[in-house]
Amino acid sequence: MADDGSQKDALDGGIQSPDRHEPVMLEQVLEHLAIKPGGRYVDATLGEGGHAEGILAACAPDGEVLGIDRDREAIKRAESHLAAAGGRVHTVHAPFGDFFELIDRRGWSDGVDGMLIDLGISSLQLRRPERGFSFANDGPLDMRMDDELERSAADLVNELPEAELADIIYRFGEERASRRIARVIVHTRPERPFARTSELRDAVIRAGVRGRPGHDPATRTFQALRIAVNDELGQITRVMDDGWRALRPGGRMVILSYHSLEDRIVKENFRRWAADCLCPPRQPICNCGWSAKVKLVSRKKLKPTTAEIDRNPRARSAGLRSVERLSTSAEGASA
Repeated sequence: MADDGSQKDALDGGIQSPDRHEPVMLEQVLEHLAIKPGGRYVDATLGEGGHAEGILAACAPDGEVLGIDRDREAIKRAESHLAAAGGRVHTVHAPFGDFFELIDRRGWSDGVDGMLIDLGISSLQLRRPERGFSFANDGPLDMRMDDELERSAADLVNELPEAELADIIYRFGEERASRRIARVIVHTRPERPFARTSELRDAVIRAGVRGRPGHDPATRTFQALRIAVNDELGQITRVMDDGWRALRPGGRMVILSYHSLEDRIVKENFRRWAADCLCPPRQPICNCGWSAKVKLVSRKKLKPTTAEIDRNPRARSAGLRSVERLSTSAEGASA
């Protein structure tokens, strides 16, 4: 997957072929999952199956992968790509925030040996102008990862009050010109409702936004609307509440994030899971009843290598964090 800031790279020469797919930080992902033969693994954001292919190879001959994705087109492509794995791969159309229910439905209620979540937008979605994610190529202003979602980006842009629209662009895009952008949108839409990605990009430019060096002026606005349409941060928060419970002792969770909003949620919750106590710092006696549930495998966010970024510019914004579930006795000992 890639962040919005990588769209120009992904669409204007950063990929040798429009159908080429290269999973981000694959070697580091496999290393941090510590995959073992015969294990159970979840690729919670399956995409086109690049990471899942690597996991299946590492857990052969009888390890299994549950692939989750909310994008039907991605699932079809992944199923074709992974067909050789036969009954070792299972796919399901759902948001990754439903992973507890999906794992139970698979019959893995006692936990899994590893889970990967690759956040952000996939290169497949960017390559399809008709999906409405890209400001590099004109298309319908949609941005729904799941076509069953009720509201598209066009619905938000054309219907939300100015203040609410500005708030979304500021909170989810960290765009300082959010009020100017919302004002231009609201003043434009009565006579010309927004229907195309090019129309939204033009509105951002008319609001006087220049963008950071190397980034399109519309980058942050598109990111914000995409996050809002798909409730992306809500999905992450659902996982980070108590997602450690899905892991068997020794099982690992690896998360790839692409911007600060995602990474902040992951970092803070991984640290909470790994803490020995959640009491306020000045409280003299611990009475929270909490014990560490995981250990941090990577204490700092890992970045892709320079060689990978040169080969696959979409990876430039990626960062990897990982944790390992403690054994029951270790959790109790740390209480």
